[in-house]
Amino acid sequence: MEQILLAINPVAFSIGSIEVRWYGILIASGIVLAYIVGQREAVKRGLPDDFLADMLIWAIPISIICARLYYVVMKWEYYGANPEKIIQIWNGGIAIHGALIGAVITAYIFCRKRGISFLKVADIVAPSILIGQIIGRWGNFMNQEAFGGPVSREFLENLMLPNWIIEQMYIQDLGTYVHPTFLYESLWNVLGLIILLVLRKVNLQRGEIFFAYMIWYSIGRFYIEGMRTDSLYLVGELRSAQVVSIIAIVIGIVAIVYRRMKVRPVVRYLDPK
Repeated sequence: MEQILLAINPVAFSIGSIEVRWYGILIASGIVLAYIVGQREAVKRGLPDDFLADMLIWAIPISIICARLYYVVMKWEYYGANPEKIIQIWNGGIAIHGALIGAVITAYIFCRKRGISFLKVADIVAPSILIGQIIGRWGNFMNQEAFGGPVSREFLENLMLPNWIIEQMYIQDLGTYVHPTFLYESLWNVLGLIILLVLRKVNLQRGEIFFAYMIWYSIGRFYIEGMRTDSLYLVGELRSAQVVSIIAIVIGIVAIVYRRMKVRPVVRYLDPK
């Protein structure tokens, strides 16, 4: 008889009655590592030493709020009937697209206030965004969430996954193994990170590294979202993440083409400070 091991405890440790969860640790670790990598590149590209830290002071809380608002709007039928639960973010319910939208708007306004090109900053931090997403998806793994439809154990073993991942993909409530869509997206983002770092050396026009991030992430998210069982829906079977992904792909492609045809003088990523 096949032995199923217990899922990993999502609580890393407790301080009195306060539980510290792996999800929060991994999200925080992703932010810290993303900042360290982004800060080194920002200084190299001539930004003020404190610019990125000052921007994150605003961007992080606003992104969390926007991630929650996005989720609440997409689940308004429930939250409209239970408004007291809107602020109960500790019970789960945030969306990465909401966080990204909030971060982009915050960064744009902050850059305008500081008199620094938003696209220059966006190019610098694009790889850092992927770093945060790569690590953050493992928080979903620890929570046993953001997974796909049912699969066999044999399917997971054929992916050459270690047992500790396979066992975590057994969902007790469903009584079945599931697609590790968190892993698919994390690995897709790793490949995207490598591509963006290579594109830095190609010396693309300003903004194109960021637009490449938008296109790459959105292509992967579109297909992976179709495998998930916890999607947010706009209308009927129309998944919000897929709609946003298509919009982001179109914006990225149009922006690259338009700027190459119309924007003069041409400013490139590696141009002198």
